[in-house]
Amino acid sequence: MKKTSFTIAGLAFLVAAASSLVQGQSAAPASEAPRYVKGTNLVRPPDYREWVFISSGLGMDYNPTPNARESPSFGNVFVNPSSYREFMKTGKWPDKTTFVLEFRGSTSEGSINKGGRFQTQLRGVEAEVKDSTFKDGWAFFNFGPANALQDSAEPLPDDAGCRECHTKNTAVERTFVQFYPTLLEVARKMKTVKPGF
Repeated sequence: MKKTSFTIAGLAFLVAAASSLVQGQSAAPASEAPRYVKGTNLVRPPDYREWVFISSGLGMDYNPTPNARESPSFGNVFVNPSSYREFMKTGKWPDKTTFVLEFRGSTSEGSINKGGRFQTQLRGVEAEVKDSTFKDGWAFFNFGPANALQDSAEPLPDDAGCRECHTKNTAVERTFVQFYPTLLEVARKMKTVKPGF
């Protein structure tokens, strides 16, 4: 009787461990997975600033004529922790990966600073999600400017330009890994950089 009980408990442990391993390889755990309302409207992750900080760019602009009147923004990129760990092992993003791009103003005037720029007020929040439930496995969201930040956002339409840009110009899948030096090294090592990049 004791031997059977031990065997069942051991088997249950192995099944749970295997399930956990498979989940870690194929999708973000439920606590980190993207949440939606109205089917496809992404809920802004409340704790994204506790996620893995990938990189920050200053004054980056994809428009041919950037807005010169505004001080350059910092673009801070965060990704959910389990997806980051999976990428570091494989060079690929698992299903349910969520990136949050946070824009903040910048200034050079403050406290003892005598040069360079530092981050200031929030300007806006966007997100990119790898999710097999969407048409081609990816969706893009804009939660709006800081003064009208939304708790959820619907997927941006194809004609918004995000999908085309992220298809043509990214180094790994639909992500700008070329701007994240640590991750680019991993992608090159794992040979997951797009051919011709």
